[in-house]
Amino acid sequence: MKILVTGHKGFIGSHMSQYLLQKGHDVEGFDWVESVVPAVEQYDWVVHCGAISDTTERDINKVWRHNYEFTMRLLQICDNYQTNIQLASSAAVYGPNKDFNEEDPCYPQTPYAWSKFLIDKFLLDAGIDKFNMLVQSYRYFNVYGPGEGHKKDQMSMVSKFQVQAATEGKIKLFKNSDKYKRDIVCVYDLVRIQEEMMHQDVSGVYNLGTGKAVDIESVAKVVAKETGAKIEYIDMPDHLKNQYQDYTCADNSKLHNTIPIRHWITLEEYYKDIVNDRKT
Repeated sequence: MKILVTGHKGFIGSHMSQYLLQKGHDVEGFDWVESVVPAVEQYDWVVHCGAISDTTERDINKVWRHNYEFTMRLLQICDNYQTNIQLASSAAVYGPNKDFNEEDPCYPQTPYAWSKFLIDKFLLDAGIDKFNMLVQSYRYFNVYGPGEGHKKDQMSMVSKFQVQAATEGKIKLFKNSDKYKRDIVCVYDLVRIQEEMMHQDVSGVYNLGTGKAVDIESVAKVVAKETGAKIEYIDMPDHLKNQYQDYTCADNSKLHNTIPIRHWITLEEYYKDIVNDRKT
C-alpha cells in the first residue's frame, strides 16, 4: 500500500514510517507547513501522527490550529478522495476519570486533551462509519521507546528514568510511587497494531494500551536493575499533588475483538531484546 505519514520525524511518526517500510509499504512523509494540507488522493492510507504533543502547552490558539483545525481539514480531503486515515488520539481525553472504556465519559483537562477529544467527538457524532473512507482513531496510553530525547520533559517515564540513570547514575522517584499505576505501551507494539488494523475493514475509536497497569516504582526498579543505577526517593512537589494522575489502564477489549493480540512487549523484554541489542 502507499501510505503518507504526517509527523514522520517525530517519536511515533518515525517509528511508524520505519515499520511500514519494513512491511513492504510505499511510505512518504509530510512536514507541517502553515496553511498547507497534503494531497492525499494518491495514497491508500494517511497515518496522522503530526501534532503538538506537549500536554502542558497552554497556547490554546496554537494547539487549536495545529491539532484541531488541521486534522479537520485533513479529514475533509480524505473524505473527498476516499483515502483511509488513522489518527493519533490520546488517553488524556479521559481526564481524571478512572474508567477507560471508549464509551465512558471524557473529562479533558488541557488544551491538548480537548483538541483530541473534540476530534473524536466529531467523528462519533457524525457517525464514524458513515464517511467515504475508513477512519481509525487511537487513544494512546503511556507510550515509550527509543527516540524520545527531543521531547525533554514530555518523555515517557521509562525514558526519563533511562536518562537520569545514564547522566546521574541514579533515578529520582517520588515517594509512594508504588501507589501510582500506568498502562505503559511499547512503541513497537503500537506501530505493529496500527499496521495490522490497516488490513481490517473497520472504522472506530480504539484504546491503544496493554490493558495492564504497572506501578511507577516497579518501572523504576526495572530500569535501575538494567542500568545499574540507584533509586533516590524524593518528595512530590506541592504543585503536582493535585495534578498527578494515580491510575491509567486501557480497556482494550474493543481492539482485541477486532484483531488478535497474542502478546504485548513487557518492559523487561524491551530491555532484553531491544535496548541491549542496540548497545551491541
